[in-house]
Amino acid sequence: MKKLFKFVGYFLGAIVLLLLAGFIYFNSKYPDVDKPKNVKVEITPERIKRGEYLANHVTGCMDCHAVRDWSKFSGPPKPGTMGKGGDKFGKELGFPGTIYAKNITPAGIGNWTDGEIIRAITQGVNKDNKALFPLMPYLGLNHLTQNDLYSIVAYIRSLQPLENNVPETELDFPLNLIVKTIPPKTYTPSPEPDRNDPVSYGKYLVTIADCAGCHTPSEKGEPKPGMDFAGGQEFVFPQGTLRPANITPDNETGIGNWTKEDFILRFKSFDSDSARNMMVDPNGFNTIMPWTLLAGMTEEDLGDIYSYLRTVKPANNLVMHFTPAKN
Repeated sequence: MKKLFKFVGYFLGAIVLLLLAGFIYFNSKYPDVDKPKNVKVEITPERIKRGEYLANHVTGCMDCHAVRDWSKFSGPPKPGTMGKGGDKFGKELGFPGTIYAKNITPAGIGNWTDGEIIRAITQGVNKDNKALFPLMPYLGLNHLTQNDLYSIVAYIRSLQPLENNVPETELDFPLNLIVKTIPPKTYTPSPEPDRNDPVSYGKYLVTIADCAGCHTPSEKGEPKPGMDFAGGQEFVFPQGTLRPANITPDNETGIGNWTKEDFILRFKSFDSDSARNMMVDPNGFNTIMPWTLLAGMTEEDLGDIYSYLRTVKPANNLVMHFTPAKN
């Protein structure tokens, strides 16, 4: 009997050692990404202007990395908080842990190299080699052209330093391990899209803006087949459940009957001081769609996005945009 117990003890000990070795190996291998590039972005007024446009109105950087005023429709950023971070995405909103948007002003990442910033934006790995939760849309930003990427870096470098000590993100098991396998290994700049080809440039804008991230329903973290841009993904908030719209060209349930002018006007209707200060009932409907930020896109860019969306496969999917919470 003693020999049996001894054997079982050795066996269990061996299993523990194997598990420990596997854990150490996994954490040493992942995230499996390239080291930060040794680059220095030349900061020019043109780059800062382009970066400001992209970060504020296209790629959604300030959608998360600013303090948004949820007492107003679409939560416009509060003046003077650009890059400050601190937004919390917790379990009460359906997230697998507690995720915080970091401070990306020079007060937060001033000691990062340009290569480290570039890697975080395009590969989702920070200065300390920690993988970022893909709420940070690095899978889409991995398709940035070099000029647009460098412009965003230049703009971030130009932000006013704002002190804000943001807590660390904490993910539940096993996602805290899975997230380490998500970052792409490398960043290869996308070729400059043809600005004279509305569909091609529209696709580029939709990709770096990560429109599919909200407008494509998913199941267990994977997009549902055949439902690209079909809407309906649920976002649970205390006041109710929000579901992004179907933006495929389906005539019955999508935007198939919209003209380009309709599409552009839908965004531009929020491009005014009154729209940015539209108060809402704290217990009623609001939206996570950053209308007042996206409204700053040029009509040409919005028109190109419309042109691309007309080419995606229509999906018949009727979406109920808001369901109030039960009291």
